[in-house]
Amino acid sequence: MPHKPTQSSPQLVSTGHQLAAQAAASLLKKGGSAVDAAIAADAVMGVVEPMATSIGGDVLAMIAQPGQDVVSYNGTGKSPAGLDASLVEALPGSRIPERHPLSVTVPGAVRGWWDLHQRYGKLDWSVLFDDAIECAEQGYILGRIAASEWKLFDFALHAQDECAQLYQAGNPPAAGTQLNNKELAGVLKMIKEQGPDPFYEGWIPKAAGDAVQSMGGVLDAADFAPHQGFFTQPLSADFYGAQVYQCPPNTHGVAILDALTDIAQADLDPYDPVSWQRVIEYTAAALDSASQTVADPAGNTVCTVVVDDDGLAITLMSSVFKRFGSGIVVPGAGFCLQNRGFGFSEPGHINGPAPNKRPYHTVIPGITMRDQDFYLGMGVVGGLMQPQGQIQILTRVLAWNQQLQDALDAPRWRLESHNTLAIEAGWPSEFEPAMRAAGYGQPHQSAGELGGRSDFGGAHAVMRNAQGMLIGAADKRKDGAWLTA
Repeated sequence: MPHKPTQSSPQLVSTGHQLAAQAAASLLKKGGSAVDAAIAADAVMGVVEPMATSIGGDVLAMIAQPGQDVVSYNGTGKSPAGLDASLVEALPGSRIPERHPLSVTVPGAVRGWWDLHQRYGKLDWSVLFDDAIECAEQGYILGRIAASEWKLFDFALHAQDECAQLYQAGNPPAAGTQLNNKELAGVLKMIKEQGPDPFYEGWIPKAAGDAVQSMGGVLDAADFAPHQGFFTQPLSADFYGAQVYQCPPNTHGVAILDALTDIAQADLDPYDPVSWQRVIEYTAAALDSASQTVADPAGNTVCTVVVDDDGLAITLMSSVFKRFGSGIVVPGAGFCLQNRGFGFSEPGHINGPAPNKRPYHTVIPGITMRDQDFYLGMGVVGGLMQPQGQIQILTRVLAWNQQLQDALDAPRWRLESHNTLAIEAGWPSEFEPAMRAAGYGQPHQSAGELGGRSDFGGAHAVMRNAQGMLIGAADKRKDGAWLTA
């Protein structure tokens, strides 16, 4: 069921884990909105995939409501007030290293959930977290892909004693292992009962600040309380009779729109390697354009897409950025803090480090409309695979009329640099020789290795077909699933 498309009931969810899908579907059946369901699923994902997301990370969303304009929500946190550029200038290359204590930014997910629920929720806030709390307290079974990533990124878990203990550094759990996280369950109960304020003004900010500062960072308890997310108008572009919506900066959603605009003007054949070469060239140009104003990082994310029977649709994505984020755990709270500060460029760049500043962000939930009606909600997890994956899938679905699940299952490529291309297995035999002949070199690491930059991401999507029925799709590259409600 998780990987077979079908026509469904008027309500559907696609997300990164079966337990998250069940949590969302349960709330939809109780009369909850798509946003209620998406929050519930996202909270579960923070328990069952701690390497990808948690309440220590950020959230972004795209929302489509019948008869109204598409809305984007930016729940990304800012850098600490103490992040002076001089601190970064003293580092090698004048850049914040990947999991350096200076990379920690304020987590925006919990406030983001609250803001989304206040505007679009139907059920009481307190019921949204029951499934996540149960998973954390009573236990869950670790998925196959999550276990693989946990093992590959064990090296990130050893810098802090609390992190090493929480995530079993040196002895990563195998797929099928039953795990729990009672500390996280306690924090989720606090959020359930009291809302977001204790997360931003209580003991957690102090514990987080003390932990980061003990490692050499500058995050402080006072950085938490001022955090606010915001609703905004998304960017959009027409593409084969559809309107594709993406989040504006500080994300790189504009790269998708730039590439699709070029693709729409070309006569491309999905079976011709030369056509794919042009798609790659358009993607490279779009990413290059984005890099003129933003940095160029890569990360890990989770995605949930939900459509309810009122026609409200949401693509919600959350992330701690690199797997296991900064590798710094909030003692007693059961979660790691994100490392979005790695997304800053060098001092003096428009995206350079500064106090109270949002860094370049890789998370880009997308929604596509046709004739002002919801058509497709989708996200692709995996740092710079996010725009590249969306470009490939949207081209297959909208330009070449491929079935949604077929488009998700199709092999992908990934630009590692302007002239280095990772190629996933499964392409026609002539594809890779044509790309190499065109000047795209082989990455140093094997294509598709999760430990390198050649991860081909994971997509989750919900589409409304011409008959008005919903179709769900979940990526075979992840532990995800879709469910009707």
